[in-house]
Amino acid sequence: MLAWGVLQLIFDLRTSQHRKVLDRLSDNSAKRPGQNVAQSLLVKRASDLQEGFLDSVLSRLHVVTKLQGLLDQADVAWSASRMLVHVVCASLLATVGLLIAQFNPVTAVVVGVGILVVPFLWLMRRRKKRIAKLMAQLPDVFDLMGQALRAGHALSSAIQLVSQQMPDPIATEFARVFHEQNLGIKVEEAMTNMADRIDQMDVRFFVTSVLIQRQTGGDLAEILDKIGKVIRERIQLLAMVQALTAEGRLSGWVLLALPVVVFVACFIVNREYAEVLIYTPAGRIMLATAAIMDLMGMAMIKKIVNIKV
Repeated sequence: MLAWGVLQLIFDLRTSQHRKVLDRLSDNSAKRPGQNVAQSLLVKRASDLQEGFLDSVLSRLHVVTKLQGLLDQADVAWSASRMLVHVVCASLLATVGLLIAQFNPVTAVVVGVGILVVPFLWLMRRRKKRIAKLMAQLPDVFDLMGQALRAGHALSSAIQLVSQQMPDPIATEFARVFHEQNLGIKVEEAMTNMADRIDQMDVRFFVTSVLIQRQTGGDLAEILDKIGKVIRERIQLLAMVQALTAEGRLSGWVLLALPVVVFVACFIVNREYAEVLIYTPAGRIMLATAAIMDLMGMAMIKKIVNIKV
């Protein structure tokens, strides 16, 4: 078995080189992963039309619509209604299972709420990172589109060029626009869908400028250059603001962690002194009040240092 495994490893290494040569000859390596992702998203939207009765009922709710927008912004190919049903069912099953196993009801409820909340926190974090990366790519996208338009390409060709030459996540969004207009949707409508999907002011500036130019005429390449310059200046100003408010944000995290660290230290050094806050009713009330005030202070500091640019 060991000899067979070594033989398979050598064979795979040899065939991988041959496969790379074939990919280069067939020009498969030039295809961007964003195109495949965009095609899979379009196929997913078509398959979602054949959902069940429960999915069709939940899809009419406003919270499900918001969740679907969050999933699209995070580039997660899930259905919002199905995700909501699965998360709620998993939370209920975990809570009921712990109660049947005779765990503390408070522990069962905390575990159930954690299972319900953690996927959404992960989704929001993924969405935030992806949107930040996408916004940082916009100036380069405008430069590339401006050069393509000056070279004589049409707007649809410039969009395809962005989907092929730029990395994800911007390549995925523009590839989706290109595939939507290939399927018969107008370019204006496809770009409006992209603006609604990303839901960022800079993208709306870009889409609005393109829509106005297609109705009234003008030099779109020059418009894109000006928008790219404005966005670059905004990114630089945002970086400066982040640097100036770094001390305030660090102070907020220190003030949030300091009571917890002090309580753990007291619990280790003088256990009887700290147990008063855990095993007495007044101590629990004081501990809950301190936790709520600690979180409120962190929220206030975050609100102060969060400067809109």
